[in-house]
Amino acid sequence: MDISRDHTHVRLLPWLFLAMAVVTEVIGTSFMAMASRNGEFYGYIVMGGAIALSYYLMAQALNGISIGVAYAVWEGLGVGLLTLIAVFILGEVISLQKILGLTLSVAGIVCVTMGEGDQQ
Repeated sequence: MDISRDHTHVRLLPWLFLAMAVVTEVIGTSFMAMASRNGEFYGYIVMGGAIALSYYLMAQALNGISIGVAYAVWEGLGVGLLTLIAVFILGEVISLQKILGLTLSVAGIVCVTMGEGDQQ
C-alpha cells in the first residue's frame, strides 16, 4: 500500500466536503430567491434542506481546513456562483462595479487559500 497516496486522499477529503458545501449552499440560496419571487412553498423546503446540508458539509470540511480559509472559500465561491445564476437564470443585470468587486474577492480568496499551507 502506498502511504503517500493515502495521505493525499486524507488531505483532499476536506476540500471535497467544502466543494459540496458550496454547491448545496448555492442550491439553497437559489431556491430561496426563486421561492420568494414566485411564492412557491416547496422552494423554501428545498432551501432549508440544502442550507442545512451545506452547514453539515462545512463542519466536515473543518476537520482538515482552517475555519478562516474554509469560510472564505465557501462564501467567495458561493457569491461568485450565485452571481452567475442571478445573471444567466434569474435575468439580473450586473454592473462593472460588481464585476470588479467579485474579481477582488476572488483574488483575496486565492491569497487566503495559498496561505493555508504556511500554518502547517
